[in-house]
Amino acid sequence: MRDFFQEQLEQLRARSLDRHLREISSAQGPEIEIAGRRLINFSSNDYLGLANDLRLREAAIAAIGEFGVGAGASRLISGTQSPHLRLESALAKWKRTEAALCFSSGYAAALGTIPALVGPGDVILLDKLCHASLIDAAKLSGSVLRVFPHNHLGKLESHLAWAQREHAGKRVLIVTESVFSMDGDRAPLRELVELKKHFGALLMLDEAHAVGVIGPNGRGLAAAENVSADVDVQMGTLSKALGASGGYISGSRSLIEWLINRARSFIYSTSPPPAIAAAAQAAIDFLSSPAGEERRLLLWKRIGSMQELLPNNGLNKKGNAANSAIFPWIVGEEQAALDLASGLQGEGFLVPAIRSPTVAKGSARLRVTVTAAHQEQQIRSLCQAIARLSVASL
Repeated sequence: MRDFFQEQLEQLRARSLDRHLREISSAQGPEIEIAGRRLINFSSNDYLGLANDLRLREAAIAAIGEFGVGAGASRLISGTQSPHLRLESALAKWKRTEAALCFSSGYAAALGTIPALVGPGDVILLDKLCHASLIDAAKLSGSVLRVFPHNHLGKLESHLAWAQREHAGKRVLIVTESVFSMDGDRAPLRELVELKKHFGALLMLDEAHAVGVIGPNGRGLAAAENVSADVDVQMGTLSKALGASGGYISGSRSLIEWLINRARSFIYSTSPPPAIAAAAQAAIDFLSSPAGEERRLLLWKRIGSMQELLPNNGLNKKGNAANSAIFPWIVGEEQAALDLASGLQGEGFLVPAIRSPTVAKGSARLRVTVTAAHQEQQIRSLCQAIARLSVASL
């Protein structure tokens, strides 16, 4: 019998598109251990350095002591424990919305929420660079799906006019992100809000890479632009800057009650461990404090250093200011990106190559992420290595 999987794997390898797991034998941080070797880590989304923070560890340990490890059931059966409700209350207060609801992952939050909001006959208008979870959720909903070019307001407006004309009386949902995960740029949120108001659409904003990084106390781009009240559905993650695990939706109380009744990934999943909920709440409490804001401002100091020190080349032209903690270093061809990542690892840096289908074919890159836990000298050394290896590859 033919081994179809082996044949397909060989096709991936021939195009430099196969993936492999790497074992990290240490806690997350600016330095990690792989195969007995310490590497400076510029690949993590642990933007504030909270994944191994003592506050979160102590909160998780205390919750295990009181509530055990597993939640034992789905939220609607007997899996809603006190840490889950305390976390959702803290999230709503922090995001300044009426209510919030937690999911086992950001992927689950997207997959449960979008099909609960719209269905067959309704329309979803999705930014071309939205995360795979949002794309999959849009397809799962059965709605009419239109994709608009990245951050192209003119095309979005024409799609909205088309939806209003061709699908009169149907629900229209605009889906975008605050910060786009592979390019690090931001959505033009104020203009999107104006368009959604003009056409009577709903707006869903994924704040995954903005939470903890942008806005007062890290509340995200909607808070930074003072349009939170105009964003119908705010999605976020507990897994990146908050240092824990899971996803959430915040918004009106009626929205959250509707999701409790209709979001299938929420209804049919075992509740997240109570210790994770307790750790996430500890992260929110920290972000809400002066010390948390000081940590966020330190992150922006490190972002500024990366912006200043990262070299320019033909594919990588720096703007006047960085938009996020994500810095794409475009290489182009998949194998060339793998070679550069390997060269950096040889010099003591972990910056994995990002390739198709995560990014468009021919736009393979290194995705450099900066955290508040990095030191200035680590950033300087990385930038020097990128410049040296990029020149050597020409």
